[in-house]
Amino acid sequence: MMAEVKTNELKELLNSENVIIIDVRPVEAYNGWKLNGESRGGHIKTAKSLPLKWLKYLDWIEIVRHKQILPSHRIVIYGYSGDDAEKVAQRFLKSGYEQVSVYKRFMDEWLLDNNLPLQKLERYANLVSAEWVKELISGQQPQKYDNNKFVVVHAHYRNREAYLSGHIPGAIDMDTLALESPVTWNRRSNMELKTALEQHGITADTTVVLYGKYMHPNNDDEFPGSAAGDIGAIRLAFIMMYAGVKDVRVLNGGFQSWQDAGSEVSLDDIAKKPIKDFGAQIPAQPNLAVDTPQAKEMIASDNAELVCVRSWPEYIGEVSGYNYIEAKGRILGAIFADCGSDAYHMENYRNMDHTTREFTEIAQLWEQNGITSGKHLAFYCGTGWRGSEAWFNAWLMGWPKVSVYDGGWFEWSNDPENAFETGIPANNL
Repeated sequence: MMAEVKTNELKELLNSENVIIIDVRPVEAYNGWKLNGESRGGHIKTAKSLPLKWLKYLDWIEIVRHKQILPSHRIVIYGYSGDDAEKVAQRFLKSGYEQVSVYKRFMDEWLLDNNLPLQKLERYANLVSAEWVKELISGQQPQKYDNNKFVVVHAHYRNREAYLSGHIPGAIDMDTLALESPVTWNRRSNMELKTALEQHGITADTTVVLYGKYMHPNNDDEFPGSAAGDIGAIRLAFIMMYAGVKDVRVLNGGFQSWQDAGSEVSLDDIAKKPIKDFGAQIPAQPNLAVDTPQAKEMIASDNAELVCVRSWPEYIGEVSGYNYIEAKGRILGAIFADCGSDAYHMENYRNMDHTTREFTEIAQLWEQNGITSGKHLAFYCGTGWRGSEAWFNAWLMGWPKVSVYDGGWFEWSNDPENAFETGIPANNL
């Protein structure tokens, strides 16, 4: 028989240093969605997310170790059912973990007692599941949706084939170049944004659901970003919110999540339905974007930080990160928020299935580098994609003053008057 923990015992274990509580429900439930008739949404405070779905991965144990779940820990596992918890518990036991138990009263005891702590992603409703999108396009009324008009957008960069080779039924495609300039890689002018959004049938009051398709970017390609549509989707989300689209959702995990759910895939080339007026003055949320003059002010301020969302080799100036950027280095005074391996990957912000990483882990990594919610933060990378994704994570967490420095390293390094540095910072030596 698997060892079982009771509710009172689990309450006592919440703040124990050697105890790790694991939630094996889908990441959406962990974030706050009510997927199984819960009375409250969210997860047990301090719990880590390790969905049952991930058992199918051959490198499951590597995921576990990456999340700093070690054999020396006492493990307590819960889910929607005791059977789900036991399946994961058995895998832990087979992997050499000895102190493993299950908690089976989450649904009928923990959730029903409002005094027992839950935690959730502040703006979880803007990060939706494949099932939510399926309900939306089939004419149902999914949770946290009270609109009567929506557009599902398949994002890509110069790669309509990514769309034509398979997409969510009814989705239109949008090239990221529609909203950002191929010269500066910054957001386009207000008038250009207005025209582009209208051409795609998007008003300020339209619910827009964005997703992209990950296609294994290769730095040797002429346009590596063409295979990183999943990051491009969040780039478009940032610009649309800046412009004034009030309800922007991102499909968590992108097209991979749609496929993992076994949902229908369409090959139809859906025509866009232009509208006459966007319906709001652009930009409606100018505070979401920072340009170079303000970036300089933030560097000089004790209440602000420029956050570099690039790889370590880019940050210390070993590589520029792009085949069209010659300058190497980082903005003098910027702090580091490691994206992952290179300019077209965000491994440190993603799970193995491309869903967004557990938000508490991201916050902990940031805080180790001095990135906290109390300051005005402007995230940047080379040209805006990775900076936008990091910004979106902070915005989802409800951090109050977060922006994207749109010019990034590309614009900064093009002006020789702008201060930069290379090498390993003194505080990292």
